[in-house]
Amino acid sequence: MSAVISAVVLVSVIGLAAGILLAVASKVFDVPVDEKLQSITEALPGANCGACGYAGCADYAAALASGEAKNGLCSPGGADSAAAIAEILGQELGEVAYKTALVHCLGTWDNTSNKMDYAGIQTCAAAMQQFAGVGSCTYGCMGLGDCMRACEYGAITVCNGVASINPALCKGCSKCVATCPKHIISFVPLKKSAVIRCMNCDKGGETRKVCLYGCIGCKRCEKV
Repeated sequence: MSAVISAVVLVSVIGLAAGILLAVASKVFDVPVDEKLQSITEALPGANCGACGYAGCADYAAALASGEAKNGLCSPGGADSAAAIAEILGQELGEVAYKTALVHCLGTWDNTSNKMDYAGIQTCAAAMQQFAGVGSCTYGCMGLGDCMRACEYGAITVCNGVASINPALCKGCSKCVATCPKHIISFVPLKKSAVIRCMNCDKGGETRKVCLYGCIGCKRCEKV
């Protein structure tokens, strides 16, 4: 009986000592929590899309907390996130930099043509493996809808052979940007401005051979 009691006492002492050691260690190695940083992180949508120019929401929150970043760069969060962050930082809510994804291609079926009859897997990623895509323009949209399927907000449709993005529905999550194998989708400010709608890098004459609306680098748009 005494052996049992001794064993119980020994286990109890070991448990008590371990508990004290853990309590001391938690104090010694305690990492202070930045409540402002935590509040800013919670105010962001957690999309980690990179549309703000930072690697993710955590990086953007850290930059905001340190005063290195401008508030209002989060497209998915929009005005609600910007307003919440402005209150946390004790600042006035300035202009929110809304952005939308844009497909830099006007190569519709009316403006260009395919260089082959593609009967493979109906995805842009698969078609890309066949001579850089099915279109005559190797830089243009293939219209097989990988970006449309990646969009969770129904902002992308494929019409007349080219993907199109509705700015009113785009949340700036950047999934379409990451999905496009041609890399012809980017974010642009959601305001009236001139944007280049062609990614063709060939010379002017070669560009117009494959697409009626291909950019030939004349720079008339800069003058206008």
